[in-house]
Amino acid sequence: MQIGIIIIGDEILNGSRQDSHFTFFRQLFQQHGLYMAWAQYLPDDRAIITRQLILSFKEKIPVFVTGGIGATPDDHTRQACANALNLPLTSHPDALKEIEAISIKHGDALDSPAHLQRAKMADFPQGAALIPNPFNNIAGFSIREHYFLPGFPKMAHPMAQWVLDKYYQQNFFLHRLATKAALVDGLPESRIIPLMEQIEQKWPTIKTFSLPTIRDDLSADEQIHQYRLEFGLKAWGKDCTCLQEVWEEAVQKLIHLGATDITPLDKSSEG
Repeated sequence: MQIGIIIIGDEILNGSRQDSHFTFFRQLFQQHGLYMAWAQYLPDDRAIITRQLILSFKEKIPVFVTGGIGATPDDHTRQACANALNLPLTSHPDALKEIEAISIKHGDALDSPAHLQRAKMADFPQGAALIPNPFNNIAGFSIREHYFLPGFPKMAHPMAQWVLDKYYQQNFFLHRLATKAALVDGLPESRIIPLMEQIEQKWPTIKTFSLPTIRDDLSADEQIHQYRLEFGLKAWGKDCTCLQEVWEEAVQKLIHLGATDITPLDKSSEG
């Protein structure tokens, strides 16, 4: 199963904070036999977030969204989600109950400005379900397989694990991923493109990839004239059974094209 991620925050785009979500989600998915379909970084801009959510809701795959669900003026994700689905924002009674308990603990009356501002974080698109937040009990929400989490990693990451355990355990390791790859010397990428096209035409369920690399064992003057590629094949599920056959044929064709050396890799960049 493939899952998308959307990471929201001006502070990430302008470099004032380092993103840790991408690496976390990639590792989380791999640990459960799931795969990242795509990742997007978006600013704190309601129109942009709305536009991207409209597109991702149409795609009909699970998506994790981090950031922008607080109650400050630069938090737009809750409203953008409601706009994308043409739904009203409504106060979720269970989320509000938790926030009321937090306000009381802080000594804030339930009609105080502090509580009323905090209570906005219980406003979700109509019909949304809650995602519990073990860090401070201010919930995230889910709707149509989109899972909206805080931007803070200490909150978002255990909440993401909860989502996978609750909704997607049946998909853990459901589809095997197999990859074959090698470093190929002596061929520019342009020479192997026809081979890649032939493989994908003959075996439509197998994906080819090519990543040009630099030979660090050569001087700077020689590097530009000595071609090296990471070339590979990727297959999912039942198609993994024919991957070895396709790989052996591809290696022979690389040699025929003029590869001077082919070094198999234990783990590819796309594995």
